[in-house]
Amino acid sequence: MFRTALRNVLAHKARLLMTVLAVMLGVAFVSGTLVFTDTLSNAFRNQSAKSYDQVAVAVSAAPNQKDPNSTPGLSEQTRQKIAALDGVADATGRVSGFAGVPDKAGKLIGTGWSNKGGNFAPGKDGKDSAYAFTTGQGPVKDDEIALDKETAAKGGYQVGDQVRVATNGPVETYTLAGVFTTEDGAVNAGGSLVLFDTDVAQKLFLRPGFFSDISVSAKAGADADKILAAVKPVVGDTADAQTGKELADQQAKDIEAGLGALNQMLLGFAAIALFVGIFLISNTFTMLVAQRTKELALMRAVGASRKQITRSVLIEAGLVGLVASAIGFVLGIGLAAGLRSGMNAFGLKVPAGELVIGATPLVSALAVGILVTVLAAWLPGRRAAKIPPVAAMSSVHAVATTKSLVVRNTIGAIVTALGVGAIALGASKGGDDGRMMIAGGAFLALIGVIVLIPLLSRPVIALSRPVLKAFGVAGTLAGLNAVRNPRRTGATASALAIGLTLVTGLSVLGATVGSAVDRMTTDQIKADYMITMASGEGLNQAALDAVKKTPGATAVSPQQAGWVQVKGTFKSVSGVTPGDIEKVLNVKVVNGSLGTLAAGQVAVDDKTADKQGWKVGSKLPVEYSDKKKGELTVGAVYEASEFVSPLMLDTKVLNAHDPKPYIPQIFVKMDGGPSAAAEKAVTKSLGDNPAMTVMDQKDIRDQFGGVINMMLNIMYGLLAMALIIAVLGVVNTLAMSVFERQQEIGMLRAIGLDRRRVKRMVRLEAVVISLFGAVVGIALGSFLGWAIGETLRASLPDYALVLPWGRIGIFLLLAGLVGVLASLWPARSAAKLNMLAAIKAE
Repeated sequence: MFRTALRNVLAHKARLLMTVLAVMLGVAFVSGTLVFTDTLSNAFRNQSAKSYDQVAVAVSAAPNQKDPNSTPGLSEQTRQKIAALDGVADATGRVSGFAGVPDKAGKLIGTGWSNKGGNFAPGKDGKDSAYAFTTGQGPVKDDEIALDKETAAKGGYQVGDQVRVATNGPVETYTLAGVFTTEDGAVNAGGSLVLFDTDVAQKLFLRPGFFSDISVSAKAGADADKILAAVKPVVGDTADAQTGKELADQQAKDIEAGLGALNQMLLGFAAIALFVGIFLISNTFTMLVAQRTKELALMRAVGASRKQITRSVLIEAGLVGLVASAIGFVLGIGLAAGLRSGMNAFGLKVPAGELVIGATPLVSALAVGILVTVLAAWLPGRRAAKIPPVAAMSSVHAVATTKSLVVRNTIGAIVTALGVGAIALGASKGGDDGRMMIAGGAFLALIGVIVLIPLLSRPVIALSRPVLKAFGVAGTLAGLNAVRNPRRTGATASALAIGLTLVTGLSVLGATVGSAVDRMTTDQIKADYMITMASGEGLNQAALDAVKKTPGATAVSPQQAGWVQVKGTFKSVSGVTPGDIEKVLNVKVVNGSLGTLAAGQVAVDDKTADKQGWKVGSKLPVEYSDKKKGELTVGAVYEASEFVSPLMLDTKVLNAHDPKPYIPQIFVKMDGGPSAAAEKAVTKSLGDNPAMTVMDQKDIRDQFGGVINMMLNIMYGLLAMALIIAVLGVVNTLAMSVFERQQEIGMLRAIGLDRRRVKRMVRLEAVVISLFGAVVGIALGSFLGWAIGETLRASLPDYALVLPWGRIGIFLLLAGLVGVLASLWPARSAAKLNMLAAIKAE
């Protein structure tokens, strides 16, 4: 049977081409993902090990943010004590914080969160082992800095140039003393690193004479564990100490954990692609078996058992899977290399290192490819074995029995009903539990619809017949051909339906959430500009004072974050400017007046007021952040908003108890509205600080909605693999269907159907099948998008279902285009058939 299977594979290699391509693409996705994440993990692990190669012990201490009077870190005295311990060669103190550098156009280089500043800490030889200088030297004066090589290149800076540097304070100008290379993770992520003299860095980021970290290097032959044991009593409970190896191992674990999420996501999309490929493979072997029924019947007649017939088909599938897996694995290696290059192209530098091609990707590729192919071919093989020899020799096609169709449709209806019920229940429940129920229900509904799709094909495709009649005889024949074999049509359409279910569901969810976020920003923000720090940290009081002096500013209010305790319970408070807050934000007052804020009273949102039983005039005993106590009177109740906290106070009240206020945003209203001149005036008032972002309402919407659009585009890109396999399925089905109907096409040609109308017939058939799959997928995807959106209703006050009709229309057009493209080769093959040879074909 093995020789028979091998002969059949070689005999039908052209017809198996699409199956090989489908498995190859799926396997490439799997193996490429595994090789890519293994390579990244190994590169970052090596980078981490290299970073701590010379570190025997690492000591770190984070300052207590709630107590400004507490020790901010590790003192110089502590560093000297550590340096004097037995076995210690040196103890290097480090401080770090936000520091950004603009390019020549004044735009910040990097992404804010990855813009770092640190200190140059030279040893006795005048060098800092953490940095290798390519030109110049490290900063040793107050007015000097050094830049990493990438940042210097992006900004066009050379040694001796004057460079503006933005920190959380005012922008300062420094002289560039040197350019260096580094393995720092922030730089590899596309950010920047600015080195200052140690005294300057301490003033900027911590406090003079203190460090946040100390790196301890050991003398030759010294034991790191013994040094660690000696360091711990010196630092006590105020800091964490561990060996460099422990720290490197911990970072490696953190890296693997982070990459694990990426790995799972990519493998999930690979699984979707392979799941779609199952329909293509199953369809291929079903049609191959149908075309070889006489051959199989003869084998049964000369003594082959059912098991041998099934085994023969499965061996064929295994051989196809093996070849496709081998090619897919090689393609996956190329895909991994391309992904790494792509990350570098987008500024996300991957540490240098070779591609890691381990045994796991190879074994997984072969196992997945062969298993999926054999699994998909099992049902066609089983059907082939069940055909009686005499019946098979007298009929080309095996006709499904009424009983089998009833059983299939009953099972499909039950599974679909269970899935739809679970989705609806999850939508009503909401939250994470509801989304888990929707995920399970979606799987059941998808399986149920796939089982029912042959039954659905006749009524749905029948709706297209009036349109098809407009194409004459070719259109009529295309409609009849599309429903001639419902199982085959259903299997072909299922591949497209799965892909479009996911794409449509994402589109509906993205449009709904995006619209809610857009309404939230446009309805609640009346300000012309919102100012934030690019680093994600807070603005300072000096920035607020500067903005208030902007020419043309008619209203300026911060959204200052603070807290108070009310009867022992912490309550979040927004510090605002009375009289201006209602001009920059749409705060809807339910009772009282926001004017009472100027009198030192507190405003409370309606949800908190209802929960606590507070109303206008209520007296609240409070304790501030500095432990001082007082009493606040409720002067207003307002509708809860995403942009202000449950409690609202005058900034003067909060500042009296907090010397370093935290200001996430500042809102500005300008005379005459937003304009280029107004934005320039606001930017100038901030000292042209590149670390401070001035956003108009469009920028604000883009900030909130841009992440959603970016995620959608990534998802579309990853689902493209599944859609490509679905297209291959349409091509394969049509090509084999043309081969199967040679005699029929020959007869049609003989009675007057010319080549042009034969091509049209095949094309229309492909379009009808593709649109059928698209309609099913769009309907199910819209339902899923609605259900998931319902679980988010509680966290999105302005939630309302949005069906993106424009995108849905594009999906239908693309499905039709898929049908046209998929039919090009089959239609051409059908039109080129010699009518006499086709009529004589068996």
